[in-house]
Amino acid sequence: MMLDSELTEILKTRLLALEPGDFHFPALYGEGWDDLYIGDKVRLGREFLAAVRKGTFPGVSDTGEKKGGGRIYRKD
Repeated sequence: MMLDSELTEILKTRLLALEPGDFHFPALYGEGWDDLYIGDKVRLGREFLAAVRKGTFPGVSDTGEKKGGGRIYRKD
């Protein structure tokens, strides 16, 4: 499982529906997250972080914090 262009577009669509504020990546990923292998979860999490830092998801930032379920992102 990788953060390919198809998944990136799905996540962008989900971000449009997301209220501004803090969120964890698994909540954005949605259904099926718990069914992924741990290695896939780690890889996707790293790729999402890199994409956020690169500006792939406008209006989303990495807060630099981790709490209750992992890294916290913020949607403006």
